[in-house]
Amino acid sequence: MSSYAFLAGVPQWAAVVAAVAIVSTLGYTGAALWLWTAAAALALLGWGAPAWLWGVAAAAATLFNVPALRTVLLSRPVMRLLRKLQLLPVISETERIAIEAGSVWVDGELFSGRPNFARLMSEPYPELSAVEQAFVDGPVEQLCAMVRDWDVHVTKDLPPAAWDFIRQERFLGMIIPREYGGLGFSPSCNSAVQAKLATRCGVLATVVGVPNSIGPAELLVHYGTEEQRARYLPRLASGADIPCFALTEPGAGSDAGKIRASGVVFRGTDGALYLRLNWEKRYITLGAIATLLGLAFKLRDPENLLERGTNPGITCALIPAGLPGITQGHRHDPLGVPFVNSPLWGHDVVVPVDAIIGGAAQAGNGWRMLMESLAAGRGISLPAAGTGGVKAAARVAGAYAAVRQQFGLPIGAFGGIVEPLARLGGWAYMLEAARRYTCGGLDGGAKPAVVSAIMKYNCTELSRKAVGDAMDILGGAAISRGPRNLLASGYAAAPIGITVEGANILTRTLMIFGQGAIRCHPYAIREISALQADDAPAFDAAFWAHIGHVVRNAFRALLLSVTRGWLAGGAGGGALRRYRRRLLWASASFAFLADTAMVRHGGALKRMEQLTGRFADVLSWMYLATATMRRFEAEGRRSADVPLAAWALEYALLQMQTAFDGLYANMGWLAAGPLAAWSRLNSLGSGPTDALGQRVADMLLQPGPQRDVITTGVYRCTNTAEAAGRLEHALQLTAQASGLLRKVRSAVRSGQLRKGSAQQELAAALQQGIISSADAELLRAAEAAQDDATQVDSFTLDEYAMGGNATALQLHMALPEVAVVA
Repeated sequence: MSSYAFLAGVPQWAAVVAAVAIVSTLGYTGAALWLWTAAAALALLGWGAPAWLWGVAAAAATLFNVPALRTVLLSRPVMRLLRKLQLLPVISETERIAIEAGSVWVDGELFSGRPNFARLMSEPYPELSAVEQAFVDGPVEQLCAMVRDWDVHVTKDLPPAAWDFIRQERFLGMIIPREYGGLGFSPSCNSAVQAKLATRCGVLATVVGVPNSIGPAELLVHYGTEEQRARYLPRLASGADIPCFALTEPGAGSDAGKIRASGVVFRGTDGALYLRLNWEKRYITLGAIATLLGLAFKLRDPENLLERGTNPGITCALIPAGLPGITQGHRHDPLGVPFVNSPLWGHDVVVPVDAIIGGAAQAGNGWRMLMESLAAGRGISLPAAGTGGVKAAARVAGAYAAVRQQFGLPIGAFGGIVEPLARLGGWAYMLEAARRYTCGGLDGGAKPAVVSAIMKYNCTELSRKAVGDAMDILGGAAISRGPRNLLASGYAAAPIGITVEGANILTRTLMIFGQGAIRCHPYAIREISALQADDAPAFDAAFWAHIGHVVRNAFRALLLSVTRGWLAGGAGGGALRRYRRRLLWASASFAFLADTAMVRHGGALKRMEQLTGRFADVLSWMYLATATMRRFEAEGRRSADVPLAAWALEYALLQMQTAFDGLYANMGWLAAGPLAAWSRLNSLGSGPTDALGQRVADMLLQPGPQRDVITTGVYRCTNTAEAAGRLEHALQLTAQASGLLRKVRSAVRSGQLRKGSAQQELAAALQQGIISSADAELLRAAEAAQDDATQVDSFTLDEYAMGGNATALQLHMALPEVAVVA
C-alpha cells in the first residue's frame, strides 16, 4: 500500500463498512456513471493503488464514460452477440402495431422499480359532471326499474318499453359527441352507467355496453370521414341503427390476425371502385338484430387500384345489413344468457370502396384501429360489468347472511360465512377503486393498453370468484331459479366475461406482461427498435441506461427486502404508509426479476407462459393496490374505510407474494439461489387476518353508510314486490329489531322467560312487560319479512315444461308471484 493512502490508519472493518455503505447508496439511488467513477477513484486513492492499476482504471473510465468510444468498442459487439443469441425478441409488424397502440400510463411507474408515489397519488380520481350524474340518477335508474332479470330470462329479450326508452334517452350514443346527436359522456360516465345496469340485469348492460364499446361508433368518432360521421353517427345515437362489430371467426379467435374474411377491390361497370366481400363470423353480439355491421376483413387489391399495394391487409368497413348476400337471423345460446350473440355470413356482398372506415386512405389500417380502440375500450365495459357484479353479489350476500337464521343465529354470525363475506367486501372496495382510477386516466386521454388488459382480466376473474362466494352463502336460495333468485344469472354469465375481448388465459399470459415487458419497460422497446434498425448510437444510449436500471433495482430489491420496506421511509404518511413501503419493495423486486428473466430466456420468454402469467399477476396486483390507495386518499382518508383498504391491500400483497414464490421456484438456475429461501422467510404479506375480515364482513351485515360505501353504484330496488326489494326490506327490519331480539333472548338465558318457540317467547315477553306492543309488532314484522325474503320459487310441471315460451310467460305475468316453498 502506498504511503499516500489516506485510509492507512483506518481500521479495516470500518473501511469495509464505509465501502459497503457508499456502494449501497450509489446502487439504491441509481447514481449516474460519473458518480460511480468518482467513487472508484476515491477508493483507489484511499487504498493507495499502484500506478498500473490507476492506468487500467483510467482506461476503463474513458471507455465507459465516452459514448462515441463505448459505441464502437462495446455496444457494436453487444449488438452482434444479442442477434446471435436471440436475447431480445424479434417483433413482427402485427406485434409492433399492438405494442405501439395506446400509451404508457402509471403502469410505466410500477414497471420502473422506483414508482413515483407523488405522481401515482395525484392521478385524477374523477367525479361525474352534473349532467352525467343527473343521467345516472334519472334515466339510468328509470331503465333499471323497467327491467326484471327473470322476465328477460323467460322472454329472451328486453321488454319493448325498455328498448323504446333506450332509444328515447340515447343510451346507445353515450360515446357519440353531442354535435352528432349523442350524449358525449366521459369514459367515467360510460363506465358508471354500465356498472349500474350490470347490477340489475346483465343482458341490459350488454345491450347498452356493446354499442358504446369497440364498434362502429367508436371507430367512426376516431377514424371516420366527416361524411361518414354525419351519415351514421346520428342514426347510431338515436338507435335508428343497431350496430355490431364482426371480428371473430371459426379459425380466428384470440389470434385475430388470422381472419379469413376477404375483400377484393374491383372497378365496376360505372367506373367506380367497389369491394366484393366474403365472410363467416361467429360470437357477434347484437349480430342477429344489427342494421349496421362493422366488419374486419383482409383486403386484396390485385390491380393496385387504391395505390396501397396489392395486399393492404386488415381493413374495417361499415356494411348496411340489408344488402344481398348477407345472412343474419341465427343466434348462439351462450350458457342460456339471452343477450343476442350470433353468427353472420356474407357471400359476394358488394359495397362502394368508401364503405371503408376513414375512406380508401385507411385501407389496411384496420388492425391499428382495433388495437388503439381496445387500448382504451377494454378498460371500460367488461371492468364495469365485473365491478358491478362483485358489488351486487356483496350487497345480496350480506343482506341474506343477516336475514337467514340457522341454529338460532343469523348465518352471518358463523366464521365460515364471514370469510367469503370479507372477500366480497374487500374485492368490491378494490375493484371500484380500480374502475374509478382507470377511468381517470381514460378521461384525460390516456389509452393504457396494459392497464386496460389488467382491468379486463382481474375484474372478470374476481367477478367469477365473487358470485361463487355469494352462491355458497345463499346455498339453496341461489341454485333455485325463478324471479326470487338474485344470483343465478350472474353465475351463468361469469364465463362469458372471462372469454370475450381477449380470453383471460391469453390476456394474462401474453397481453399484461408480454406487452408490458416491452411497452412499459423504460428501455426494452428502444433497444429492440435500435437493434432492428442497426442504429448503434441509439442502442448504446438505451443499453447502458438499461444496465444502470438493472443495477439500481438489484440494490433496491435487496435493501428494501432486508429492511422490509422501511428504507423507503419517505413513501408517504397516513394509515396506509406500511403498504406504500411494501409496494415500493414489490416494484423493485418485480423489475429486477423481469430483467433477470429477459436475460435468462431472451426472446423465448414470451413463449414461457407459466412465467409470464406470474409476472402478470405481480403487475396486476401492484396496480390494484395502487388504485386502492388512491381511492383512500381521494375520499379523504376516512377512518371508517381503513379496514376495507387494509383488507384489500393485505390480500393484494399475498397475491404478489404467491406469484413471486412461483417465479423463484421456476426460473431455472435462480430457483436454488438465495432469493427463493429469502422470499419464504421475508414475505411481502400473509394475507388479511381473521379479525380484519370480521370487520369488513360486519359492514355488509347491517344497513348503514359503510355498506353503502362498499356497494356504491348498485341499483337499489325499493319495490317489495321484487326479490331485491324484499331482501332489503327484511334487512332493515332485522336491524331495527335486533336490539329487541337480544333483549328477549337475554331474558330467556337469565331464566326470566321460559325457553320455547319464537312466538311463545315473544308472547311471554310482552305479557311480562319486557317489551311493548310496538316492540312485539316490530319483531313479528321482522320475522315475517325474513321468512318472505328467504323463500324460493317453484313451478307446476306444466309451467316448468313451458319455461321458455310465450305460454309460460303468460302464466308468470298472470300471477303476482309464483308459488314458493321454504
